[in-house]
Amino acid sequence: MARCGKAKRPFSTAERIGVGALGAALAMAVVDVRWAVLPLGIFLLFCAVAPFVPGVGFFLPVISRGRAGQKAVALTFDDGPDPVSTPRLLDLLARHGVVATFFVTGHRATRHPEVIRQILSQGHTIGNHTYGHDNFIMIKRCAVLKREILAAQDVLSRFGIAPIAFRPPVGVTSPRLAPVMRELGMLTVNFSRRAGDRGNRRVEGIASRILNRLRAGDIILLHDTRPHNTALFDRWLEEIEKVLTGIRAKGLAVIPLSTLIDRPVMVAAEERSDS
Repeated sequence: MARCGKAKRPFSTAERIGVGALGAALAMAVVDVRWAVLPLGIFLLFCAVAPFVPGVGFFLPVISRGRAGQKAVALTFDDGPDPVSTPRLLDLLARHGVVATFFVTGHRATRHPEVIRQILSQGHTIGNHTYGHDNFIMIKRCAVLKREILAAQDVLSRFGIAPIAFRPPVGVTSPRLAPVMRELGMLTVNFSRRAGDRGNRRVEGIASRILNRLRAGDIILLHDTRPHNTALFDRWLEEIEKVLTGIRAKGLAVIPLSTLIDRPVMVAAEERSDS
């Protein structure tokens, strides 16, 4: 497993399964060396598939659902802020009295500081979504990954906040993320329900895709970037409103992500610098 930094660490699920697979392979090799390939092959298959399953904490702890026993869900929006769509979304959330978490990129936060201030002034929380949203960041060196996360942290510290929650681009994890999260004292927060909107490239049906299998404790992934087809902008807002009303119709409440997972999403920047 990849290492970065000197932070102490527990064994990951991947490491425990890997040790078990090696032991099974050695035991099988005593009978027939060809059988030893089976447990090792299954382990390698897990390693290949697990990064693309957002709720699986294979290489590191991943929060993808809220605590049990809550008749509530949390809303999260990725990839912003967007100077056109985010303010309109904030108005919609305010009308419904809903607080959300925005996983923003450092690059966009730098370009649109007024939107970040608006998000915070309306009581929402902000998480780290890397600086540049490189979809392949998880296969790059630890130093590159750490630099991307810290660059976003630096930008957001200018607004007086320090995100604790980190969401990797596209929800993809890797062994390289675990030591970085430990060293920075951050949490990996993914999701359990997504709209399949492809970053608002697929607006039609967002609400039905979210609501059809929605369960208490779900962390919902949406996007606050404007639709790629600008003619669908109003339709996108209608779909988000349908999500909000549909959640209530199911007898669920929308609560802050920090309440749902019982962990902080962000703290004051000076609090992190003093720790």
